[in-house]
Amino acid sequence: MKISKKKRTSKVPSFYTAFLKKYPEVGEQYEKLGEAVHNQGPLDERERTLVKMAISGSHLFQSAFKSHVRKAIDAGVTREEMEHVAILTLPTIGFPTMMAMLGMIDEQFTKKK
Repeated sequence: MKISKKKRTSKVPSFYTAFLKKYPEVGEQYEKLGEAVHNQGPLDERERTLVKMAISGSHLFQSAFKSHVRKAIDAGVTREEMEHVAILTLPTIGFPTMMAMLGMIDEQFTKKK
């Protein structure tokens, strides 16, 4: 099964690839759902990545957040814009979660590719 119709320069997590191999029908439906919600509204790719970063980061869904950071990089979002998203969460979700988000953003920019 093809993971996505869009070209991705970032690496897809191996556990997600393994999930797709083990459960191809579920994976296919998940991909279709993702495509449908992406195409439903007026937000562009950059805006969608920022929203998904905020959602996954605010819940500390580490794998999802890191994936959305990589997708944001692919969409042309700058590190400063991503850090601003994290800082905007401070009044609502608190300092420790915001700091964790900033740390994961840093990790994606400083890790070896």
